[in-house]
Amino acid sequence: MTKKFIGQLFRGAALVGGFAAAALIVLYSAFYGKAFDSETIIRITSINTYDEVVEQIRPALRSNLHRTAFDFYAKRLDLEGRIKDGYYIFDTSTSVIRTVRRLALGEQTPVRLVVGEARTLPQLAGKLAKQIEADSVTLLRAMRNKQLRKELGFVKDSTIAMFVPNTYEVWWDITPERLLHRIKREYDHFWNEERTAKLKRCRLSKYEVMTLASIVYEEVKIPSEMRMIAGVYINRLRRGIALQACPTVKYAMDDFALKRILHKHLKYRSPFNTYINRGLPPAPICVPSVAAIDAVLDYAEHKYLYFCARPELDGRHNFARTLKEHNANARKYSAELNKRKTER
Repeated sequence: MTKKFIGQLFRGAALVGGFAAAALIVLYSAFYGKAFDSETIIRITSINTYDEVVEQIRPALRSNLHRTAFDFYAKRLDLEGRIKDGYYIFDTSTSVIRTVRRLALGEQTPVRLVVGEARTLPQLAGKLAKQIEADSVTLLRAMRNKQLRKELGFVKDSTIAMFVPNTYEVWWDITPERLLHRIKREYDHFWNEERTAKLKRCRLSKYEVMTLASIVYEEVKIPSEMRMIAGVYINRLRRGIALQACPTVKYAMDDFALKRILHKHLKYRSPFNTYINRGLPPAPICVPSVAAIDAVLDYAEHKYLYFCARPELDGRHNFARTLKEHNANARKYSAELNKRKTER
């Protein structure tokens, strides 16, 4: 059924009389008028039967007349044999004709994929899986695939270093492999000439910047302190001093609920524990924010080697150049925790 055909019927109805013309107006509205009362989201996977898809759509149509029009036009276009998997959003201006054609042609609605906070690959895979068709197990398997990592240029321990927080438009049924290639393209775009030029100043590779930025992000609650704390870590790296970053202990122990790091925790055996291993951990301990990445690239130059949370517990830190100064700061902080009976 086409607009031309409808027009011919209108001209014929004009000869027959007003009743037929009114009927054709209703018919035209059923096919070309607004078919939905509210925005409708349809998800179609390879395991859905045609009947299951129809059962998603029919209840959302405005009336029985629209449902009849849908059934008629779907059969006319052989929708059952042509329907494409995907994610579709139909707004209130969408007609039955447009609905069936989009489903037959696979004209999906792009998904706004949000890459945000995540501490581990399983956690990241879980958050991404809620936004696209692929499940978390399949995504995680792809993220850990050595051959795929090699193709992407990430031969080290983790592809989490490739994820830069942002919102990306992708197709809902994108495969994990294509998603990772897309994320790599976004990563390359993020590392523009300006950011790449700054690597020389901090004497770190892109991977190392992402790793250090992940520590800074986990360590700092006040964004304005990021550059200062990044500077402390840079100073320690250059002097060969262990970073002694508490967030790496939590990551190593897989216990992110720890509120207080005790001496027994500092001895936990793991390549991620920067109290017993010098240098950076083998991979990022989270997806760092863009602000944390830029803070490492634009780290503050100073002579501080230590920092400790303030006893006011306001999220800020006291900085120190010597161990003696740092120990004094640490005692004040510890005393406040004891006062508040903070154990974990």
